[in-house]
Amino acid sequence: MDIEVLGALSAREHGISITPTAPKPRQVLALLALHADRVVQVSSLIEELWDDEPPRSARTTLQTYVLQLRELIGEALAEAGEDGVTAKDVLVTLPGGYRLNTRGGRVDFREFERQAGAGYRAMDGDDHATAARRLREALSLWTGSALADVTAGSRIGLEVKRLEESRLCALDQRIEADLRLGRHRELLSELTVLVNKHRMHESLHGQFMVALHRSGRRGEALSVYQRLRTTLVRELGLEPSAALSRLQRSILMAHPETVAARGPEAAGQAVARVG
Repeated sequence: MDIEVLGALSAREHGISITPTAPKPRQVLALLALHADRVVQVSSLIEELWDDEPPRSARTTLQTYVLQLRELIGEALAEAGEDGVTAKDVLVTLPGGYRLNTRGGRVDFREFERQAGAGYRAMDGDDHATAARRLREALSLWTGSALADVTAGSRIGLEVKRLEESRLCALDQRIEADLRLGRHRELLSELTVLVNKHRMHESLHGQFMVALHRSGRRGEALSVYQRLRTTLVRELGLEPSAALSRLQRSILMAHPETVAARGPEAAGQAVARVG
């Protein structure tokens, strides 16, 4: 089974969609997909579907949704002509829960984690060209917001937040790698959009400041700092981090070519501070 959650939900068996259209069964499939090849407890599924107010019939209703998913899986297996495998072998009932078996299929968020991990390791080894390429490949797997077409309860909501934070971290490091490769001018339009979308993300603002200053736009770089500072003070009652303040001072005093890109460590601190 091939699973996609980095955008719209998609689950395909032998290339045949088994994704239901009804909202509640989609939620069940989404949570199972997020934990593919692992057991998801019945209690977790009930919490996802009904939060703290499950109906008395919650377990029976959940079993109905599971049966609906199995019907779709069975139809896909029959259409593909796969003998010797049943829907219960793919969506397995286990003590206390269910497991969705991918049977070696492609899971997009795991591929993203693999590619991003390779990018981070290349970054640690100062191989910025490889880091930029692998992180770009990882980010290309995203086609929209995670599970954009699924109504998210508390469990899926937490997983979506984790995935989106992982995406932002990979994006931050890909931009960092591009800055180390001297691609500051190519980054300006992208960073303009990103800092407007993530108004309190210090790392992205710092990278934008570096890219602007290296492009000979010192005044604009300092304006980026001032806008961020105003937003942080107004929204959080906080001043910019020491790392970003040092970057601002270096821009005030230095020529464009002497301002270094902020390293992964400083970037990580900034992400943690506003995440």
